[in-house]
Amino acid sequence: MYVEMKQINKTFDGFQASKDVSFGVAKGHLAALLGPSGSGKTTILRMIAGLDRPDSGDIMINGSRVNDIPGSKRGIGFVFQNYALFRYMTVADNIAFGLEVQKKSKAEIKNRVEELLELVSMQELGKRYPHQLSGGQRQRVAFARALAPDPQLLLLDEPFAAIDAKVRRELRTWLKEMIGRVGVTSIFVTHDQEEAVEVADTVIITNQGRIEQVGTPEDVCRRPQTEFVEEFIDSERFEAMMAVVGK
Repeated sequence: MYVEMKQINKTFDGFQASKDVSFGVAKGHLAALLGPSGSGKTTILRMIAGLDRPDSGDIMINGSRVNDIPGSKRGIGFVFQNYALFRYMTVADNIAFGLEVQKKSKAEIKNRVEELLELVSMQELGKRYPHQLSGGQRQRVAFARALAPDPQLLLLDEPFAAIDAKVRRELRTWLKEMIGRVGVTSIFVTHDQEEAVEVADTVIITNQGRIEQVGTPEDVCRRPQTEFVEEFIDSERFEAMMAVVGK
């Protein structure tokens, strides 16, 4: 496994947000943390990113324990729900930001930005500012910016939540294709079952800080392992969605 959470516990002000959390994500896979609001999904993501520290347990990335390693040193790209783009920077400058922090040469930065603009099909929009873009375009820029430093792990916190339904469906297909092309191990948070089925290779179902089940979309739909999963998953809707996406 490329990413592993081993018996992770985390408490905030007396509230246990993570309870003995354990799971793994294989290298190159796209995993969905799926569960209702308040089930602990974002806490898990933030601990992997180094934004929060577990009270106990081990976080492993590529075979190394990273609990004591700052997030900036973990080789992680992060895509936020609200894009978190710099308003007064152009699209190209937003994408270049992480490379400038790494003190890459101007030539390297220029080449990488051009490569990523092409990857996200925004070659003609590099000089625009975030307010001149649609929500879908902003999310593509956020994706490109996260990929710019060539991370080995990509984390996405409800990346489509701020986008309308039609564009969200288009972006889901686009995201899966892009991650497949770049081959980066990825974990994204969602409460949308359709999103998890369409995009993920692995679904990790969370509930009240615990992991209820880990498996393929087909596993969690057709072979629920707990009463919660059986009640949470809309099996008929899941079957219809899997038929549409060919899973």
